Amino acid sequence: MNETVLVPGGRDVRATLDRARTETGGVDADAVVVACPPHPQQRGHRGDERLVAVSDALVDRGIDCLRFDYGPWDDGYGECTDADNAVGWALERYDRVGLFGFSFGGCVALVTAAIRPELAAVCSLAPAARLNPDADAVDALDRLRVPARVVYGTRDTTADWRPVVERARERGVETVGIEADHFFVGRAGDVAAEAVGFLAPRLRDGNEGGD
Repeated sequence: MNETVLVPGGRDVRATLDRARTETGGVDADAVVVACPPHPQQRGHRGDERLVAVSDALVDRGIDCLRFDYGPWDDGYGECTDADNAVGWALERYDRVGLFGFSFGGCVALVTAAIRPELAAVCSLAPAARLNPDADAVDALDRLRVPARVVYGTRDTTADWRPVVERARERGVETVGIEADHFFVGRAGDVAAEAVGFLAPRLRDGNEGGD
């Protein structure tokens, strides 16, 4: 089950809230993951295959997922604001909130998580290293105070992910390589397994352990 959400904040940001499937039915989830799409000028949107795969895996595990579209293009500045506003919306309604992003959205997720220490966790997939002088994923890792995982494609020649992975390792942040290109063709299930396998335990009753 899903519903449309208008994210407050002064920009036209629309989202889809995918509701968790529970065994008892009719019970609202107390945790959610906000999912940041890839580059909006390269047809990135909330229906992205990788975001949907992660959302499907989350709702199967009793966790809601808010997939949003960015507002009008703003060189990464407004887009990071959109993510922060979506996180703010989620924090007002859920006990625990996680963050996920792919490509451009992977950088957005790390930059946003760096200013949101109340998040339960963040997972960044194939992150771009930088969106603009003020939105830098490598710098964000230095300021991060929440559990994080960076997942990357070992054959990715599209995103500048190497500086992010290198800094993540230096900072003790988990990194996972998948034998895939930037778009993880045929590997959406593996992406979901790595992202949700990390996020879900940290969104269940505040538990930071494994499954």
